[in-house]
Amino acid sequence: QVQLVESGGGLVQAGGSLRLSCAASGLTFSTYAMGWFRQAPGKEREFVAAVPWSANHPYYTDSVKGRFTISRDYAKNTVYLQMNSLKPEDAAIYYCAADRRGSSWRYWDAGDYDFWGQGTQVTVSS
Repeated sequence: QVQLVESGGGLVQAGGSLRLSCAASGLTFSTYAMGWFRQAPGKEREFVAAVPWSANHPYYTDSVKGRFTISRDYAKNTVYLQMNSLKPEDAAIYYCAADRRGSSWRYWDAGDYDFWGQGTQVTVSS
């Protein structure tokens, strides 16, 4: 069965950094586009970053562009989200998601993804 397991969340001061990891199993990693979404209390799930199957061109929401970097390690079946210069508004539960290659890919749309992790909490103090 497909599993996506996020890790690396925690408490960090504003301006600090965290690196989130998403370990994938039960799928052929290279055939899936991968994305990160986040959801804060009372808010809708928001697209953060995504990387396609070939990892040739990542996508970011405007609010994190220049601060966050998505990458993937094919040997480890893991996607990362390096988060620098964290702001209080970045605090949320961060979810990893996978979209199977061959389907249409609206990278910003949570509904376009096939599998989801359970999330990891990121808290940013000010």
